[in-house]
Amino acid sequence: MLRDITTKTLRDQGRAFAGWGVAIVLLVAMYVAIWPSMRDQPAMSDFIDQMPEAFRNLFATAGADMSTPVGYLQIELLSFMAPILVILYAVTAGSAAVAGEEGRRTLDLLVTAPVSRRRIVLEKTAAMVVGTVGLSALLGLALVVEGRFADMNLPVGDVAAAMLHLALLGLVFGGVALAVGCVTGQAGLSKGIAAVLAVVTYIVNGLGAMVSWLEPLQRYSPFYQYAAHDPLRHGVSWPAVVVALVTVVVLVVVAVLGFERRDVRS
Repeated sequence: MLRDITTKTLRDQGRAFAGWGVAIVLLVAMYVAIWPSMRDQPAMSDFIDQMPEAFRNLFATAGADMSTPVGYLQIELLSFMAPILVILYAVTAGSAAVAGEEGRRTLDLLVTAPVSRRRIVLEKTAAMVVGTVGLSALLGLALVVEGRFADMNLPVGDVAAAMLHLALLGLVFGGVALAVGCVTGQAGLSKGIAAVLAVVTYIVNGLGAMVSWLEPLQRYSPFYQYAAHDPLRHGVSWPAVVVALVTVVVLVVVAVLGFERRDVRS
């Protein structure tokens, strides 16, 4: 039964995941196709250097060199668009895991089966993890394979490191949606809270170095754990990985306890 819950969830999400995958591959293809023209435009780096520091920090362009493949991808893809896509997927999966089932009146089929609520949440979480990690891995694979057609020659190890941190970023906010959904049973609310939290923590991370009262909060932002050490250039930051993993585990525990202690709408 345990394995069936995860398998069925992944099967139900199969078409949606395929759509996400196609979108990711096409998005990477677009950025790769643009790269040669951007590489030959040194004025772009000058333009970025002349931007206000607040904008460069907010969009993670500080210190990035648009004339290099790593700097280009950091600015154009990994600072904003890729996190949006992965977070959106994870939040959607997290909110649908329990609250979505409850809203569709299909959760009764699970809670009346011979399986505990804790195991339901854990197996739903496993499906969210598989999907989020899979989507991030597909993005990394697309970068490595498609990048070769434009002579980007990206280091596979560093791409894998960036995708690991990207997946963990998505799972943090997916965990928020899962926890709120399990506690409240409201999918819309879980998506909304996760989205607001993502925007707020993004701003805190971007402006933390410039705004004195935000600086103490910057290190608590999931985006700081995701990008502060620049994994596409420097590889995995294990302290950041540990922080993200602990955050996800805490959120899953909250989800389990919240779901176990409330009545399910029938």
